[in-house]
Amino acid sequence: MLLIHCPYCKEARPEIEFLCKGEAYLARPRNPDDAEWEAFLYLRRNPRGLHMERWVHAHGCGRFFNAVRHTVQDRILATSPAGTPPPDLDKLQEQGK
Repeated sequence: MLLIHCPYCKEARPEIEFLCKGEAYLARPRNPDDAEWEAFLYLRRNPRGLHMERWVHAHGCGRFFNAVRHTVQDRILATSPAGTPPPDLDKLQEQGK
């Protein structure tokens, strides 16, 4: 079972308490045309390796946070409160080896 560290509760909890809400650090486009709006709403990256995601502690504090997950190994390498700047993925990649 995957344990996820909630940055607000300050403890690792089982993954069944959490819901993944998609890609993190997406900027809503200003005055988008139809193609830009469609891309923002529906097109997401699906990388092999490190991926920044937004999660919610649904059966806990109920707060949103960001996580860096390795999609191949299905490991979460880092979590941070919502609104914090994105982490350095190269540095996390080196630590995760």
